[in-house]
Amino acid sequence: MCGRYVSTRSPEDLTGLFGAAAPGPDAVVPPSWNVAPTDPVWAVLERADRETGLLERRLRPLRWGLVPSWSKDPGGAARMINARVETVAEKPAYRRAYAKRRCLLPADGFYEWQAVPATATAKAYKQPYFISPQDGTVMAMAGLYEFWRDPAVTDGDDPAAWWATCTVITTEATDAAGRVHPRMPLALAPADYDAWLDPAHQDPHALRTLLATPAEGRLEVRAVGTAVNSVRNNGPELLDDPVVTRTR
Repeated sequence: MCGRYVSTRSPEDLTGLFGAAAPGPDAVVPPSWNVAPTDPVWAVLERADRETGLLERRLRPLRWGLVPSWSKDPGGAARMINARVETVAEKPAYRRAYAKRRCLLPADGFYEWQAVPATATAKAYKQPYFISPQDGTVMAMAGLYEFWRDPAVTDGDDPAAWWATCTVITTEATDAAGRVHPRMPLALAPADYDAWLDPAHQDPHALRTLLATPAEGRLEVRAVGTAVNSVRNNGPELLDDPVVTRTR
């Protein structure tokens, strides 16, 4: 799975990298070294402009944790941060979004954890690892997004009436990532961005061919400090080397 990730690039960098229009002035997503479920995240997506009807690629904030449009409430969002590539086209929660509402979620890399058993001198703990492209390029994680109407807000024109949420598609981990955790986010190659984002591209079998084995042989894994285990911690120091000495 992908339960935390790092996303620190500026909107200016991301619009250039993905050929997207800039977000509106009120759209703010701060850089984060510990993106957690329900946090706002940057997403690249294509939608028709309301005034012109022309398809436009934009950078916009979404809330991480998908709420299906038919949900009665958003309570399950934190559990829907990942969609398995093996079943995403069939599961009711993701099927419609997979057909029409796909996005890219830019990341510097992601975290996974391994359990370390207790010893005679140290407690058991979970060792976090940061997994990222070896060349430092951005990961374009394949994602889906949805809109959910909040019935508690009576005015449909109020921005608070609509939740825009997303999920990360995951696959079997390969190469170095597979030694840490059996699942990982599925990153798309730049050559596949256009086809993935195009909402008119709705053939499930053709879409599935875009979701190939990600970044094989091009990922770097390194241990980081356990401060990242708490969602309250954030900052570039989370990527520092771990403290080796642990005592009871």
